[in-house]
Formats: sequence, structure tokens, C-alpha cells
Amino acid sequence: MNINTFNAFRSRNYRLYFFGQSISLTGTWVQRTAVYWIIYEKTNSAFMLGLAVFATQFPSFLFSLLGGAVADQYNKYKVLLLTQIASMIQAILMTLVVVFTDYSVVEILALSVTLGIINAFDIPTRQSLVHHMIDDKSHLPNAIALNSSMVNLARLFGPAVSGILLAKYGAGVCFILNSVSFVAVITTLLMMRFPKYLSPINKTKVIDGLKEGWSYIFQTPMIGMLILMLSLTSFFVFPYVTLLPIMAKETFGGDAATYGYLNSFIGIGAFCAAITLASFKSSINLRKILIGATIVFGVGLVLFSTTHSLVLAYIVAALAGFGMMMHIAIINTLLQTTTSAQMRGRVISYFAMALFGMQPLGSLAVGSISHYIGAPITIAFEGLFAIVIALLFAKYLWNTKES
Repeated sequence: MNINTFNAFRSRNYRLYFFGQSISLTGTWVQRTAVYWIIYEKTNSAFMLGLAVFATQFPSFLFSLLGGAVADQYNKYKVLLLTQIASMIQAILMTLVVVFTDYSVVEILALSVTLGIINAFDIPTRQSLVHHMIDDKSHLPNAIALNSSMVNLARLFGPAVSGILLAKYGAGVCFILNSVSFVAVITTLLMMRFPKYLSPINKTKVIDGLKEGWSYIFQTPMIGMLILMLSLTSFFVFPYVTLLPIMAKETFGGDAATYGYLNSFIGIGAFCAAITLASFKSSINLRKILIGATIVFGVGLVLFSTTHSLVLAYIVAALAGFGMMMHIAIINTLLQTTTSAQMRGRVISYFAMALFGMQPLGSLAVGSISHYIGAPITIAFEGLFAIVIALLFAKYLWNTKES
């Protein structure tokens, strides 16, 4: 860590954003952990865990391109404010269902689909708005890296808190906590100050905007290559998180708290990765680091799948989290810093589609496969896939000069 690690905090809007989102994302992880745990408790099914991830994230795959076009065509600030309010309403409905009704998995999955649709518009808008929060644009890579640290601080504390609350008080408290957390992010959004929004004189139709985004990806090979790499990793490797409740309960003989701690140690590794990335000098070759990080991710998963020691599992889970977050954050940084301002929302929507769209498809496959060969062997194969993906893209990324 050095004096440049927190450069983005010099911008007032970004400081407000970071504070509000940190609280809200922690609540989101508390709810997400609770959702996956109660579904596994109710069904005892790896397939249903995969279906839960699918329900939450696949709508983002379907609607993220539309969300990116909306982010580029309309006032990003107002769109983000609307998506955060909609997310809060979803969290309140989830709370009411869990606390006051004799709910089934169907209601939980339906509300998860609703959140997935909201996220399709929220993610590209939120990611692309960060560019407008930074006063000194040279601090943008630092802001993107700090965003990753924020996400992983939430991943560090949220699951641990959720595991404790689930074990002691039940799922209802987790959903209440998430509902309240949105007050912070909505309040800080209302406190931000942006220049008066000027609508484009020749506003492109949304459908034409989608076509422009697709053409831009094909005309910029490096952007297409990065999105393809992320898509493969999201489908073959990221779904390991689907199997964490099974590992916690069956491999390590634990409970909801154990599951929460596994998530938290992944968060520790991911947070360390984000801070490391934020501390890098601007001259460093991120593409070469991307190759190494993907290999570290795969090695961490292979080691995690082979251990029966919970202490060792925590350590290698942190290693996997480090490699995973480096992989995601570096691709995000490269995309945002090399994409034109007019196309940023649409390119980020492809990033979101790759990250949040391919993973639920992979989760369905992983949930089904693990039913026959077991969670540990499935995770081992996912780790090997990560290493193969790194090697497949290594020659191209290694020999390409930094933009």
C-alpha cells in the first residue's frame, strides 16, 4: 500500500459513493448468503443451489445489453437512483415473505429473478457512472480497483455476519438488515453533485444503440478477447461458489457459520487483491498479471478441493479469492480505461453479461454434475479449467503492448 492507493478519494462524489455502496453491498452479501443457505436447507439439493444462482443472475444476461444502452442514452445518475430504490423494494418484499409467510423456494426464486432484472440496469449504469464521479481522470484505474476492494470488504463481512445471524436468529434478520442498508446508498446518492445533464442532440434509439455496441466490440479485438476470456471463466470456474454450502456441511461437517466463514475468507483474499491492484503504478503491464492471477485462481481451487482440514481450507479459499478478484478487476480496469466514453455503458453491459450471465448457466451445469461426482471433484475440475483458460490466452495477452 502506498500514497497512491486512495487517490480516487480526492473526489467528493466518489467518497460518498464508496461509503454508501460499502454499507449496501454488505447488506446484499448478508441476504445472498442467507438465500443460498435456506434453499439448501429446504431442498438438500445441489441442483437447487445452482437454480438459485441461475434465478438471480441469468436475468442480467438477458437484459444487460438493454441496460447498457439505457445507461448510455439517459441520465446515468437518475437511472442509478431508480435501480437502487427498486432494489430496496425487492429487499423489503423478501423480508415480508420470509418473516410473515410460510414461504417456499418458489417465492424466493421469483424475487431473485426480480433482483436479477434490476441488476441488469444497475450494474452497467453504476460502473460507467464512476467515470463521472472522478474529478481527475488519471485516478480512474484507482477508483475501479477501490470498487473491487469495496465489493470484497462486503464479501468479507457480509457472509460472516449472515452466518452468525442465521445460526442464532434465523433468515428473517438477514433480510431486514439488507433492506435497511439501502438507506445509506440512496442517501449518499442524493448528496452527490453533478453538472447539469445535457441530453444528446441526436439521441440514438435503444435498438440502434445495441447494434453500435456489438459493432464496437468486433472492431476492437482486445475488448472482445477480454470479454471472451471472462465469459469462459464465468461459465467453467466461477460456479464453484454454488458448491460452498455443500462443502461446508458435508466435507467439513459445519453449519451456516462455517459457510459464512468460507465466503469471508474468499473475501479476504479478494480484498487483498483489490488493494494490491489499487497500489500498482500506472505503467505496470496488467495483461501479464491477468495470466498469473488466473493460474493462481485455478491452483487455489484445486488445493481447496483436496483438503479436509477446515483451517487449510480457509487459507486456500483466500488464495482462490485473490486470484479470482485479480482476474475480474483487471479485465474491468482494462475495459473501462480503453473504451470510448460514448460506448462505456454498452461495453460494461457486455462485461456484466459475461460475468453475471455465464455464471448461472455454469451453476446449473455444476449443480447437476456434482450430484453424480461430488462437490470436491467438481471444484477440482473447475480449478483445472482456470489454468487451461490462462494458458489458452497467455500468448495473445503476453505479446500485446499495454494500451
